[in-house]
Amino acid sequence: EVQLVESGGGLVQIGGSRRLSCAFSGFTFDEYAIAWFRQAPGKGREGVSAISSTDGSAYYPLHSMKARFTISSDSAKNIVYLQMNNLKPEDTAVYYCAARYIHILETLTDLEEYQYDFWGQGTQVTVSS
Repeated sequence: EVQLVESGGGLVQIGGSRRLSCAFSGFTFDEYAIAWFRQAPGKGREGVSAISSTDGSAYYPLHSMKARFTISSDSAKNIVYLQMNNLKPEDTAVYYCAARYIHILETLTDLEEYQYDFWGQGTQVTVSS
């Protein structure tokens, strides 16, 4: 069974940085995508970024996030990271790690909640002065 465990959340000052980690395990096949979503208070879940295990390619649904957020993976440690820079109050949210299996030739071209089958418990990030 696929398991995902997020860590790294906390209180961050405006303009600060934070790196979230998603430790994963249990994949039966080698082709999968791991993504970060976030959910702000009173809002729906929003895709932040995703990374493919087949070639390490990353996808960002919003240019504004790509400018400040970077997703990366360490295959030796089975961890996916989300580096967040220049944080703003509107980045305050619960950040979730999610995963799904993909086809070996699949290119990540979108990031929708319904696509992902496995979810972590989330980690809270609060950006405040």
